[in-house]
Amino acid sequence: MKIGVLGAGGIARLVSATLKRMPEVECYAVASRSLDKAQEFAYDLGFTKAYGSYEEMLSDENVELVYITTIHSLHYEHAMLAISHGKPVICEKPFCVNAKELKSLFEYAKKQNVFITEAIWTRYMPMRNTIDEVIASGIIGKPVTLTANLGYSAGGVERLAKNELAGGALLDIGVYPINFALMHFGNDYTSVTSDVVFTENNVDMQSCIILKYADGRMAVITSTFCASADRKGIIWGTNGYIVTENVNNCQGIKVYDKEHNELASYSTPEQISGYEYEFLSAIKAISLNQLECPEMPHEESLRVMVLMDRVRSDWGLEYPNDR
Repeated sequence: MKIGVLGAGGIARLVSATLKRMPEVECYAVASRSLDKAQEFAYDLGFTKAYGSYEEMLSDENVELVYITTIHSLHYEHAMLAISHGKPVICEKPFCVNAKELKSLFEYAKKQNVFITEAIWTRYMPMRNTIDEVIASGIIGKPVTLTANLGYSAGGVERLAKNELAGGALLDIGVYPINFALMHFGNDYTSVTSDVVFTENNVDMQSCIILKYADGRMAVITSTFCASADRKGIIWGTNGYIVTENVNNCQGIKVYDKEHNELASYSTPEQISGYEYEFLSAIKAISLNQLECPEMPHEESLRVMVLMDRVRSDWGLEYPNDR
């Protein structure tokens, strides 16, 4: 399948290095607002075509799947543009800035009968299922508490630092531990509480979100862009606990009993980088004439966005996209 990459920034380069090694795809085209930047990208990563505008690439009939990598305040605009050209879309996380944008995007994609999915890679990785299987085995007893954290020293990154770009830790970093919690504890939480620390530019630098469930379970989610966190996802049960190394790209899990003795460990399967799974899922779905991926259906992407809208509303945090 011929891939067209919309945007030529850092994540585009990182993922394209994986695409180059996948026999299922062809690194066909890249588009940037700068033709020179697109040409440099194409030369470095072996793309056939380079375009100096997004519209030009989307008008290329050979492009079969568009990967959107621009900053998230532009995801809605660029995804709508791709769909208007009839191009299937994989859009980087967060899908949009708010649920209003996302609902509109899904409605338009359905009307146009065009596939679209969110590139939240942890949803597509095999280790996601491994964690669920360990929980279901009963080895840790009844799950009681989940903690998930992610943090990087990245406060100087422009797209994180500026409110006008829908910056902050929540949408860019917090989306991963949120997805970890919802994947393994579900969406049927009964209450949401949170607290936040803002920068002087009115973006969230760090926050903590607590989800409480009807059966007494709790999920504690922490994100920050002012420190490097250990990135662990831990699920505590009545008979033991599971430790996931890196909620952003699982590097293996270990299972312990109540006395902290290791009971089992599971290694991450050999992979190119982990990015390949979302593309393989998209290719399969498109081949079956489906409009979404089963690993991350539209309804689930919307649930994540609604939760992030809710905590931002509690914080009084508004972006230009919200108006």
